[in-house]
Amino acid sequence: MNRKKKKQSNNRDKTGGNTLRIIGGEWRGRKLRFPDAPGLRPTPDRIRETLFNWLQGDIHGARCLDMFAGSGALGLEALSRGASEVVFIESAHAVARQLQANLDLLNSDAELVSLINDDALNYLKNTAQQAFDLIFLDPPFRQNLLPEIVTIIRDKKLLTANGLIYLEHEAEAEPDWQDLSLDLIKETKAGQVKSRLLTLS
Repeated sequence: MNRKKKKQSNNRDKTGGNTLRIIGGEWRGRKLRFPDAPGLRPTPDRIRETLFNWLQGDIHGARCLDMFAGSGALGLEALSRGASEVVFIESAHAVARQLQANLDLLNSDAELVSLINDDALNYLKNTAQQAFDLIFLDPPFRQNLLPEIVTIIRDKKLLTANGLIYLEHEAEAEPDWQDLSLDLIKETKAGQVKSRLLTLS
């Protein structure tokens, strides 16, 4: 019981707020606040470290899309490590406001960062035009959004020829990558979450 309580407190600062820590790059060690919101679960430090080890040859200069951005942990980590551009998509107003405050705090280059307060699927269908080198995809669990998302990305050519998709999903789900026109490159598992790096077939 004590161990569980300690683990739950790791993402809370002394004032009772939630915090995340950037683990690499220009902003390494910076701690940022994020609000309580249903389903908001920033990618843990250990998983982010694994992911960006996978991406170390691809992140510098990359154009990134952080869908279902939440705290912005993945997009912020990408910016810290040299991504040329990140588009954050977040539908919850309070979460988007805090993410914008964190971007302002970090003095991120406004020309390289866009924060869009919109539904992620609506953005893909109606707004997205240019292709991305890297798409961070962490949709709400157990809503089966992946097939529709991947179909839109493929049909609108929103991933560059050598582009990559990072996906987090519930551990019990086993998508049929062939049916989704995706090739699995790398994967890892932490608790009830699986993390995978993929590309379009």
